[in-house]
Amino acid sequence: MNVYREEDLEWIPHVAKGAERKIFISKKEHKVDATCMLVRIPKGVEIPEHIHDTQDDIIYVLQGKFKLWAEGAEHDAEKGTLLRVPKGVKHKIYDVQENTLLYDVFVPATL
Repeated sequence: MNVYREEDLEWIPHVAKGAERKIFISKKEHKVDATCMLVRIPKGVEIPEHIHDTQDDIIYVLQGKFKLWAEGAEHDAEKGTLLRVPKGVKHKIYDVQENTLLYDVFVPATL
């Protein structure tokens, strides 16, 4: 049994400039084949177009409002929305209208 508390974790830079993340679980640190993290995206910041070749990306919106584009389809997201981006699907987060906080899970692990 492991317990992880947000307040015990440090915000670290996300690969997207201006965004940050707190990593709860990773394969490297915890020997689990999933990555679980919080992602903080300030209003106006975008996560550029990218692909996770081998991971499904499961995103639950804790706060905020933005659009997610995934291979030609646009989706509105706000608090309470769950988005699943299958592996190999090109996607991006943009039009971040409010400071946003996401619970982001990658299966299998990305870190």
